[in-house]
Amino acid sequence: MTDRATETIVVKAPIEKCWEVATDFLRYPEWAPAVKGAEIESKDAQGRPLRVTFRAASFGRSVSYTLDYDYSDAPARLAWSQSAGDLTSRIDGVYEFEALGPNTEVVYHLAVDLKLPVPGFVKRRAEGLIIHGALRDLKSRVESLALTS
Repeated sequence: MTDRATETIVVKAPIEKCWEVATDFLRYPEWAPAVKGAEIESKDAQGRPLRVTFRAASFGRSVSYTLDYDYSDAPARLAWSQSAGDLTSRIDGVYEFEALGPNTEVVYHLAVDLKLPVPGFVKRRAEGLIIHGALRDLKSRVESLALTS
């Protein structure tokens, strides 16, 4: 069974700055504590990463997963789906960005399937922490960069 989670946050920065941070995958380890490394496997004709392999800390161990990115609704929407993973069989997600004057509303949708059986309440708690942390860390990174530019 797939668990889904959605959360929204307002970032005090323009949509372009949010997009820039969200698509700079190689810098994720600088601001997303669970991400330990990222490697771009392929790019599209515009030089944007299409397939990225991440190493992350999860459930007390090191895991890896590869995500394929979809830029068809850029910069309003960045979507991804998992093409490989050692702990997960599915990670589908979307960042949706909407300009609110000088700020940006960011909506994060995430759907995850684990290969290992985990009690539902544990999985939902972990997903909630992941999605909340991801948005909070994105907001912090974007706003700190917006102040320095």
